[in-house]
Amino acid sequence: MSLAGRTLFITGASRGIGLAIALRAARDGANIAIAAKTAEPHPKLPGTIHSAAREIEQAGGKALPLIVDVRDETAVLAAVRQCAEHFGGIDICLNNASAINLASIEQIDMRRYDLIQQINTRGTFLTSRACLPYLRKATNPHILTLSPPLDLRPKWFAGHLAYSLSKYGMSLCMLGLAEEYRAAGIACNALWPRTTIATAAVEFALGGAQMLRRSRKPEIVADAAHLILSRSARECTGRFFIDDSALYEAGVREFDRYSVEPGATLLGDLFIDADSPAPPGVRVEFMR
Repeated sequence: MSLAGRTLFITGASRGIGLAIALRAARDGANIAIAAKTAEPHPKLPGTIHSAAREIEQAGGKALPLIVDVRDETAVLAAVRQCAEHFGGIDICLNNASAINLASIEQIDMRRYDLIQQINTRGTFLTSRACLPYLRKATNPHILTLSPPLDLRPKWFAGHLAYSLSKYGMSLCMLGLAEEYRAAGIACNALWPRTTIATAAVEFALGGAQMLRRSRKPEIVADAAHLILSRSARECTGRFFIDDSALYEAGVREFDRYSVEPGATLLGDLFIDADSPAPPGVRVEFMR
C-alpha cells in the first residue's frame, strides 16, 4: 500500500492531524498541497504552511504551500486549480480544516456560530466540490473528511449544539457525496478518532495538560487515513471509520505506541459511544 506519486489536497495541514497525515503520505513520496491560513507564525500555535512544506520535503514528499481560508470560495477554487496545475492533477481531497467551540446555545455568540459552520460544514462542501472535476480524472480518487460517525441521539447535541451541527454537517456531506459519486468511482468516507488527540490546537481550545497525557498522538489518525486512502475507491466508500478499529481490521495489534503515556487509560473523544467496541487491550474512559 503506497501513495507514491499521488497528489493530496489537504486543508488545515500546517499542524496537528493534517500535518501528520501529510507526513505519512510524504514518506511514500506523495505530492502534498498544504491549504491553510497560517503563513506567519501564530502567537500560541506552532507551524505554518512553510514549515510544514519543509517537513514534508524532508520526509520524502513534494510540497506546495498555499494560503487558503476555506470560507473563501475564490481562494479555494484558485488553490485547487494551482495544485492541479502544479502536480498534474489531484487524487485525494482531505477535509481536515475545522474549528472547535463547545459553548452552549446561550453562551455562543452568532459570530462564532457562523465561523464554525463556515469552516466545518461549508468548507467541507466547498473544497470537495472544487476538487471533483480533477478527482473524476484520477485512477483511484478519494475524499476523506475528519468528522464523526452519524449518530442522531440527543446526547451528542445537547450542551454544544453549534459544534455538533457543524461536525455532523461534515459527515452528512460524505454520506451524500458517497452515494452521488458511487458510479463515478470516487470514494467518500469519514474518519474520527476514538480518543482525544494531543494537538496544540486542542490544548489551546480546550486546555488541560492532564487531558493531553490521556490522549493519543496524531500519528494514529494519520496511519488510519493512509490505510483508507490506499484502498480501492470503488470498494471502499460511504463508510464512517474510527481510527483504531480501521487499523485493527487491517491487522494492527499494537496500539500503545500511539499513546502520549503508554499504558494510560485513554480519554474517549466526543461523538464516540462508550458501547463502541475498542480493539482488545485498549482502555478508554468516557466523560459523562
